[in-house]
Amino acid sequence: MKIPKIRIAIVDDHTLFRNGVAALMREFDDLQVLFEADNGYQLQQMITRHPLPQVILMDINMPVLDGYGATTWLKQNHPTVKVLALSMFEDDRAVIQMIKCGACGYLLKESSPREVHEAIKVIAEKGMYINDLVSGKMVRSLTNTESVPVFSKNEAAFMELCCTELTYKEIADQMFISPRTVDNYREALFQKLNLKSRIGLVLYAIQNDMVKL
Repeated sequence: MKIPKIRIAIVDDHTLFRNGVAALMREFDDLQVLFEADNGYQLQQMITRHPLPQVILMDINMPVLDGYGATTWLKQNHPTVKVLALSMFEDDRAVIQMIKCGACGYLLKESSPREVHEAIKVIAEKGMYINDLVSGKMVRSLTNTESVPVFSKNEAAFMELCCTELTYKEIADQMFISPRTVDNYREALFQKLNLKSRIGLVLYAIQNDMVKL
């Protein structure tokens, strides 16, 4: 029996890069590239002319309508479409903002075709992929309903502030505690949730409805 292909689209304003990614993804038998778009606005036009993609590879920095706006629009208008952010940005703020807008995964443009292919498959099957930014243990913890961690009031407040663009020092100032105490909260939560990064905390908080976006 023929296995259905995963329907994808690519949104990036760099034509050579976009065409290259499309060509590489067509090399995989289980993927079908439906269309390419220059920016979020063109995506809005193209998506009405094709079957709905399951996963969209989305750049962040684009003219007219960037990746943040396009991802937010998709979440509101086509919530079944999953977004895999594919960007040169690797700072916490860019990743956190894309996740808050609705992205289900985040890869750097320097990633190999095999990594991108794997991320697409995981998102299509499980709904989430964050590569090295979140450990495998964290992914398992999201689906483990047997043990629900308990957070103190300050830990919950710290996690909520982690979902903003505040630095750790600014979080300490807002909570009226020392930077050392913030470090202690962070490390304690990393250990409690089996996480490796702030991005993991943000994703956990969003997936478990601990913050309002």
